[in-house]
Amino acid sequence: MTDHHEDDDFAPTQTAGYKPGEKKTMEEYQNLDAQDESLNKWKESLGLKAGASVGPSDDPRNVVVEYIALEVEGREDVRVDLSTADAIEKAKSAPFTIKEGVEYRMKVKFRVQHEVVSGLKYLQVVKRKGVRVDKTEEMIGSYGPATDAYEKKFQLEEAPSGLLARGHYDAKSKFVDDDGVVHVEWNWSFDIKKDW
Repeated sequence: MTDHHEDDDFAPTQTAGYKPGEKKTMEEYQNLDAQDESLNKWKESLGLKAGASVGPSDDPRNVVVEYIALEVEGREDVRVDLSTADAIEKAKSAPFTIKEGVEYRMKVKFRVQHEVVSGLKYLQVVKRKGVRVDKTEEMIGSYGPATDAYEKKFQLEEAPSGLLARGHYDAKSKFVDDDGVVHVEWNWSFDIKKDW
Protein backbone atom coordinates (compact mmCIF):
# COMPACT_ATOMS: atom_id res chain seq x y z
CA MET A 1 0.00 0.00 0.00
CA THR A 2 1.44 3.37 -0.91
CA ASP A 3 1.59 6.07 1.69
CA HIS A 4 -0.27 9.05 0.21
CA HIS A 5 0.40 11.05 3.38
CA GLU A 6 4.16 11.18 2.75
CA ASP A 7 3.98 14.82 1.60
CA ASP A 8 1.74 15.74 4.55
CA ASP A 9 4.35 14.26 6.90
CA PHE A 10 6.90 16.62 5.47
CA ALA A 11 4.85 19.80 5.23
CA PRO A 12 6.66 22.43 7.35
CA THR A 13 4.45 24.15 9.89
CA GLN A 14 3.54 27.68 8.84
CA THR A 15 3.66 30.31 11.56
CA ALA A 16 0.37 32.25 11.64
CA GLY A 17 0.77 35.72 10.14
CA TYR A 18 4.35 35.02 9.03
CA LYS A 19 5.22 35.59 5.41
CA PRO A 20 8.56 34.40 4.04
CA GLY A 21 10.62 37.32 2.78
CA GLU A 22 11.07 37.97 -0.89
CA LYS A 23 14.06 36.13 -2.37
CA LYS A 24 16.95 38.52 -2.95
CA THR A 25 20.31 38.13 -4.65
CA MET A 26 23.55 38.77 -2.76
CA GLU A 27 23.93 42.09 -4.59
CA GLU A 28 20.44 43.21 -3.58
CA TYR A 29 21.17 42.37 0.06
CA GLN A 30 24.47 44.27 -0.11
CA ASN A 31 22.72 47.35 -1.52
CA LEU A 32 19.88 47.51 0.99
CA ASP A 33 19.74 50.92 2.68
CA ALA A 34 23.34 51.38 3.79
CA GLN A 35 22.37 54.15 6.24
CA ASP A 36 20.18 51.92 8.40
CA GLU A 37 22.31 50.77 11.34
CA SER A 38 20.02 47.95 12.49
CA LEU A 39 19.82 46.68 8.91
CA ASN A 40 23.60 46.79 8.68
CA LYS A 41 23.87 44.75 11.88
CA TRP A 42 21.40 42.21 10.49
CA LYS A 43 23.35 41.99 7.23
CA GLU A 44 26.57 41.47 9.21
CA SER A 45 24.89 38.72 11.25
CA LEU A 46 24.23 36.93 7.94
CA GLY A 47 27.89 37.29 7.02
CA LEU A 48 27.20 39.91 4.36
CA LYS A 49 30.49 41.69 4.80
CA ALA A 50 32.58 42.92 1.93
CA GLY A 51 34.54 40.09 0.38
CA ALA A 52 32.45 37.28 1.91
CA SER A 53 33.18 34.00 0.16
CA VAL A 54 30.51 32.93 -2.28
CA GLY A 55 31.74 29.38 -2.78
CA PRO A 56 33.35 27.52 -5.67
CA SER A 57 31.78 28.02 -9.09
CA ASP A 58 31.90 24.26 -9.79
CA ASP A 59 29.65 23.54 -6.79
CA PRO A 60 26.18 25.04 -7.39
CA ARG A 61 24.81 24.01 -3.97
CA ASN A 62 23.56 26.88 -1.82
CA VAL A 63 23.67 24.85 1.43
CA VAL A 64 26.29 22.14 1.95
CA VAL A 65 25.52 19.99 4.99
CA GLU A 66 28.87 18.58 6.09
CA TYR A 67 27.39 16.25 8.69
CA ILE A 68 24.64 15.68 11.18
CA ALA A 69 25.61 14.14 14.50
CA LEU A 70 24.15 12.58 17.60
CA GLU A 71 25.80 14.06 20.68
CA VAL A 72 25.66 12.03 23.91
CA GLU A 73 27.56 13.17 26.98
CA GLY A 74 30.60 11.01 27.70
CA ARG A 75 30.55 9.32 24.29
CA GLU A 76 32.03 10.05 20.91
CA ASP A 77 29.55 11.68 18.54
CA VAL A 78 27.73 9.42 16.08
CA ARG A 79 28.33 11.32 12.82
CA VAL A 80 26.55 10.94 9.51
CA ASP A 81 28.54 12.44 6.64
CA LEU A 82 26.24 14.28 4.20
CA SER A 83 28.82 16.34 2.33
CA THR A 84 28.57 14.53 -1.02
CA ALA A 85 26.00 12.56 -3.01
CA ASP A 86 28.03 9.36 -2.34
CA ALA A 87 28.02 10.04 1.42
CA ILE A 88 24.24 10.57 1.39
CA GLU A 89 23.84 7.27 -0.45
CA LYS A 90 26.00 5.50 2.18
CA ALA A 91 23.93 7.00 5.02
CA LYS A 92 20.93 5.03 3.73
CA SER A 93 22.62 1.68 4.26
CA ALA A 94 24.43 2.37 7.55
CA PRO A 95 21.95 2.11 10.44
CA PHE A 96 23.27 3.09 13.86
CA THR A 97 22.34 2.11 17.40
CA ILE A 98 20.89 4.34 20.11
CA LYS A 99 20.76 3.11 23.70
CA GLU A 100 17.21 3.24 25.08
CA GLY A 101 16.43 6.08 27.49
CA VAL A 102 19.66 7.96 26.77
CA GLU A 103 19.69 11.77 26.60
CA TYR A 104 21.04 13.06 23.32
CA ARG A 105 21.02 16.10 21.13
CA MET A 106 21.41 16.36 17.40
CA LYS A 107 23.71 18.91 15.84
CA VAL A 108 24.40 19.92 12.27
CA LYS A 109 27.46 21.46 10.65
CA PHE A 110 26.84 23.20 7.34
CA ARG A 111 28.21 25.79 4.95
CA VAL A 112 26.30 28.42 2.99
CA GLN A 113 27.63 29.53 -0.37
CA HIS A 114 26.60 31.74 -3.30
CA GLU A 115 23.36 33.20 -1.84
CA VAL A 116 21.71 33.97 1.50
CA VAL A 117 19.54 31.11 2.76
CA SER A 118 16.43 32.31 4.58
CA GLY A 119 14.54 30.35 7.24
CA LEU A 120 16.46 27.08 6.92
CA LYS A 121 14.64 24.25 8.72
CA TYR A 122 15.42 20.64 9.53
CA LEU A 123 12.51 18.22 9.14
CA GLN A 124 12.58 14.58 10.21
CA VAL A 125 9.91 11.91 10.08
CA VAL A 126 10.48 8.59 11.88
CA LYS A 127 8.46 5.49 11.07
CA ARG A 128 8.29 2.03 12.58
CA LYS A 129 6.83 -0.74 10.43
CA GLY A 130 5.45 1.95 8.11
CA VAL A 131 3.64 3.92 10.83
CA ARG A 132 4.77 7.44 11.69
CA VAL A 133 5.90 7.57 15.33
CA ASP A 134 7.69 10.93 15.44
CA LYS A 135 8.09 14.19 13.55
CA THR A 136 10.81 16.72 14.33
CA GLU A 137 10.92 20.25 13.01
CA GLU A 138 13.85 22.42 14.02
CA MET A 139 14.33 26.02 12.86
CA ILE A 140 17.97 26.59 12.01
CA GLY A 141 17.70 30.19 10.78
CA SER A 142 18.89 32.56 8.07
CA TYR A 143 22.55 32.64 7.04
CA GLY A 144 24.75 34.36 4.51
CA PRO A 145 27.62 32.86 2.51
CA ALA A 146 30.78 32.44 4.60
CA THR A 147 34.12 30.69 4.42
CA ASP A 148 33.62 28.99 7.79
CA ALA A 149 30.98 26.37 8.47
CA TYR A 150 28.10 27.06 10.85
CA GLU A 151 27.11 24.68 13.64
CA LYS A 152 23.65 24.43 15.14
CA LYS A 153 22.75 22.29 18.16
CA PHE A 154 19.17 21.10 18.54
CA GLN A 155 17.11 20.64 21.71
CA LEU A 156 18.05 17.90 24.16
CA GLU A 157 15.90 14.78 23.69
CA GLU A 158 15.48 11.41 25.35
CA ALA A 159 15.42 8.16 23.41
CA PRO A 160 12.34 6.04 24.14
CA SER A 161 12.87 3.08 26.44
CA GLY A 162 11.26 -0.22 27.36
CA LEU A 163 10.60 -3.45 25.56
CA LEU A 164 8.06 -1.89 23.17
CA ALA A 165 10.43 0.92 22.17
CA ARG A 166 13.28 -1.38 21.20
CA GLY A 167 13.62 -2.26 17.56
CA HIS A 168 14.29 -0.89 14.09
CA TYR A 169 13.16 2.57 12.89
CA ASP A 170 13.26 4.17 9.44
CA ALA A 171 13.65 7.89 9.06
CA LYS A 172 13.60 10.50 6.34
CA SER A 173 15.16 13.92 6.81
CA LYS A 174 15.53 17.07 4.82
CA PHE A 175 16.78 20.63 5.04
CA VAL A 176 14.33 23.07 3.46
CA ASP A 177 14.14 26.87 3.41
CA ASP A 178 11.36 29.51 3.42
CA ASP A 179 11.16 29.35 -0.36
CA GLY A 180 10.42 25.62 -0.24
CA VAL A 181 13.84 24.76 -1.69
CA VAL A 182 15.00 21.33 -0.46
CA HIS A 183 18.79 21.58 -0.01
CA VAL A 184 19.48 18.04 1.24
CA GLU A 185 17.17 15.05 1.64
CA TRP A 186 18.01 11.50 2.66
CA ASN A 187 16.69 8.26 4.14
CA TRP A 188 18.34 6.55 7.09
CA SER A 189 17.59 4.11 9.89
CA PHE A 190 18.50 3.31 13.47
CA ASP A 191 17.95 0.65 16.11
CA ILE A 192 16.98 1.31 19.71
CA LYS A 193 18.63 -1.34 21.86
CA LYS A 194 19.09 -2.11 25.54
CA ASP A 195 22.72 -1.02 25.27
CA TRP A 196 25.18 0.46 22.82
